[in-house]
Amino acid sequence: MKRDQLLTRRRLLIAGTGAVGAAATAGVLTPGTGGGPAESVPAAGPQTRRPPHSSAYRLQPLTGYGPPQAAPRRPLVRREPLLRVSGRGRTMVLTFDDGPDPRYTPAILDTLAEYDVRAMFFVCGEMVVDNKVLLARMADEGHVVGNHTWSHPLLTRLTRRQIRSQMERTCDVIEEAYGERPEWFRAPYGAWNRAAFQLGAELGMEPLAWTVDTLDWTTPGTRSIVDRVENGAAPGVVVLSHDAGGDRSQSVRALRRYLPELLDSGYHVTVPRRY
Repeated sequence: MKRDQLLTRRRLLIAGTGAVGAAATAGVLTPGTGGGPAESVPAAGPQTRRPPHSSAYRLQPLTGYGPPQAAPRRPLVRREPLLRVSGRGRTMVLTFDDGPDPRYTPAILDTLAEYDVRAMFFVCGEMVVDNKVLLARMADEGHVVGNHTWSHPLLTRLTRRQIRSQMERTCDVIEEAYGERPEWFRAPYGAWNRAAFQLGAELGMEPLAWTVDTLDWTTPGTRSIVDRVENGAAPGVVVLSHDAGGDRSQSVRALRRYLPELLDSGYHVTVPRRY
């Protein structure tokens, strides 16, 4: 069967990669006080360094036999965002904000594909409009796409109606380009308020923050970004980086350095899946 036939629908991809990771280590995304609704899904494959262009998980059967999965339940209204992955094993989540950007996102996707690793991309609606092909690629390659509002405003300065518009418009354009509505959202600048938690839950999304900030938006140098990831690496962390919003060439180079080192150290880079 041709590759384009295997990768036409996001649902089939999730069915195939879910089968691959069923026996691997998993954890639960939790807020700082503990407890949470989501299980992390190990990136496809044994999480060791791979030769370029390895595509083992793409060769798995994608027919998805078995009973249909129930739709994710509507999230609870939280008072704080989810922060980390807890559970057995050395699990980590890599996240990239503000894109997609055709100057940097493709290179990040190339590196993730080289090591058969999946990540999360919190996208802005206004960036998706002219870059829908990049979201289609994210869907084909098993990445999770989250809502990062339409234009990256400070939500605490908006009315409830404005917050809803920012979130809802972005949900719509993600669904159009990615094939599914997002199940996760992240407030710009990490500025959350009650309205954001309530509206996110109404739209079926869980709030996810981070535990390791690379501060790559300050362009501190590739080595500094690598050091922050490696020094902050620990079971359960969620790493924040960016693939848009400025010159992200340092972020691209840093990923190429720290990702193989994390894998060689035994970390399982995961994406979350809602139940």
